[in-house]
Amino acid sequence: MTSIGTGYDLSASQFSPDGRVFQIEYAGKAVENSGTALAIRGKDGVVFAVEKIVTSKLYEKGANRRIFNIDTHIGMAAAGLVTDARQLASIARDEASNYRQDYGSSVPLTQLTKRLSEYLHAYTLYSGLRPFGVTAMMGSWTKEKGAELYCLEPSGVSYGYHGCAAGKAKSNAKTELEKVKMQEMSCAELVKEAAKIIYMVHDEVKDKMFELELSWVGEFTNGVHQKVPDNVH
Repeated sequence: MTSIGTGYDLSASQFSPDGRVFQIEYAGKAVENSGTALAIRGKDGVVFAVEKIVTSKLYEKGANRRIFNIDTHIGMAAAGLVTDARQLASIARDEASNYRQDYGSSVPLTQLTKRLSEYLHAYTLYSGLRPFGVTAMMGSWTKEKGAELYCLEPSGVSYGYHGCAAGKAKSNAKTELEKVKMQEMSCAELVKEAAKIIYMVHDEVKDKMFELELSWVGEFTNGVHQKVPDNVH
């Protein structure tokens, strides 16, 4: 069986003879072309870190952020096409808003992840649509369930994680994450680890300039997702 598309990659709704959907694999390649994003779940919350590549000195600082606020208690970091990530964040916000309107309480992260996974999967079923070129990491902290972290892939698959990474240096970042004893560490310690990993895996030859984005949600923020203050890191 051939490993290239040869006509089977023209539609997201078509399987190749060896059981692959090439459009989903290509979406994964789009994610690998973006800056590295990672998320770590500690004992008191979740930390997000993103390497946002800056391709021009003329760009305004802080534009096109890759970390999004979904609900007061849920944050999302994304690797891949920033426009797709923005669209996915908008859908997630609508789902969270509808849940609050219907049930009068904040949406559980497991429920929101399930709905978004179904949405991502729906975009892999029809020939007139293309899969989202984004891998999203969603984290929250609540008194009832503590810290939670999920990673959603372009195929619609989602897993719960203690630490996950996506983007250009995904493999190197995962190797470094495996060395961190995250379950024993607080977010105040993990935010420094996250920043250190982003700087370690950054390719200074290909991508000289980048902005480090950091956010967290945890017991210390009263369950509110917020940007990490500049004086912390």
